[in-house]
Amino acid sequence: MTAHEIDYDIYGEEMQYVEIELDPQEAVVAEAGSFMMMDSGIKMDTIFGDGSNQDKGVLGKLFSAGKRMLTGESLFMTAFLNVESGKKKVSFASPYPGKIVPIDLTEYGGKFVCQKDAFLCAAKGVSVGIEFSRRLGRGFFGGEGFIMQKLEGDGMAFVHAGGTMARKVLAPGEVLKVDTGCIVGFTKDVDYNIEFIGGIKNTLFGGEGVFFATLRGPGVVYIQSLPFSRLAGRVWAAAPRGGGKDKGEGSVLGGLGDLLGGDNRF
Repeated sequence: MTAHEIDYDIYGEEMQYVEIELDPQEAVVAEAGSFMMMDSGIKMDTIFGDGSNQDKGVLGKLFSAGKRMLTGESLFMTAFLNVESGKKKVSFASPYPGKIVPIDLTEYGGKFVCQKDAFLCAAKGVSVGIEFSRRLGRGFFGGEGFIMQKLEGDGMAFVHAGGTMARKVLAPGEVLKVDTGCIVGFTKDVDYNIEFIGGIKNTLFGGEGVFFATLRGPGVVYIQSLPFSRLAGRVWAAAPRGGGKDKGEGSVLGGLGDLLGGDNRF
């Protein structure tokens, strides 16, 4: 399997976007909703599955789309093909504050495992599937991290890390313990499992969840400081209820201030 060779630049600091330069007949595939802008002369097409070269015939495309459905993603992806004779550019934006991480699959043995919502876009020919686990611990207790995607091939792929991104290089046998939602991805040789935190106080009052992920080297691990689930949880917790303006926002009384503020709707 040979993916299209693409050039790229990443712009921005907190809300980044990646600009990909396509030679004639080169293409890139992306998740729905990540598109930002493109030059004229680029044809946008919705495809079944991931558009990798290994998907031949109807059954192959159905199998590829089925793998994506298991991860909770859409059955379809969007392909952007340069149909003109000159170089053209297309850009894809981060879904929320963080960093875009370029992954050259040739540097990682042709495979990279990532969170199911971390994938942004890739050169056409890169296979986007799911990473099957034979360990019950991952399946039952993995939470945010038990369904992982795998990116396979010899091209460029781009994943998104929320907040600040940390890159850890693990030596053989070295173990890193991580909140399951903070994992962006890791190379194929990293052993990944779910572990019980233990201790009744930690379980009931720790506030950090009951399980965490253990990553054992050798390999490279990418960690994010702001998982989308954590960001969404904070936004939901701070959102005013009942559709009205929260009068107690920023006050000492908080929600109690609404009761004492003289609401005359009765």
